[in-house]
Amino acid sequence: MPDRTLTIPNLLSILRILIAPLLVVAAATGRAGLFLFLFILSLVTDALDGFLARRLGQVSEWGARLDSWGDLATYLAAPVGAWLLWPSLVRREQTFILLGLAGFLFPILLGFYKFGRLTSYHTRAARLAAILLGLATPLLLVGGPPYPFRLAMLIFLLAEVEEVAITLRLKRWRANIPSFRHCCRLPPE
Repeated sequence: MPDRTLTIPNLLSILRILIAPLLVVAAATGRAGLFLFLFILSLVTDALDGFLARRLGQVSEWGARLDSWGDLATYLAAPVGAWLLWPSLVRREQTFILLGLAGFLFPILLGFYKFGRLTSYHTRAARLAAILLGLATPLLLVGGPPYPFRLAMLIFLLAEVEEVAITLRLKRWRANIPSFRHCCRLPPE
């Protein structure tokens, strides 16, 4: 592990990983308020870890990988919790939720197949999609309109298509690639 393992951004990613099972426990015990609090806390720590890593000069390969594991934990626990707490809502939005899960899991599986690890690109499109989903999903869960969530999910799917394209383009694993365009400018391997 790198010398600077316990940085603030990495601790935030670790917190997100620890929150994920608590999301499922909160949902399984019918505690919707706690679930929403933990989910929003997870989203805030996700937004802060990358920002702080860049701002504090603490960007690292290990941090990018840790952040990706936090994303994986959150993006798998949140739909399970939503299904336990709001099954009729999940049934109504199942097409978008299933497309989102498939869109999320396919690049992960492709990255594991090609590189033996999570991809950890953290593209601009993925960050935008995360922000939009982070705003739209809690709104949907508290009874708001479905259209912001659906639009955010479509943008998320486009970001995942970009991740697949980057994975197919790269010869070896790299972290923190801002976009496919940047991937094409990488020096030959």
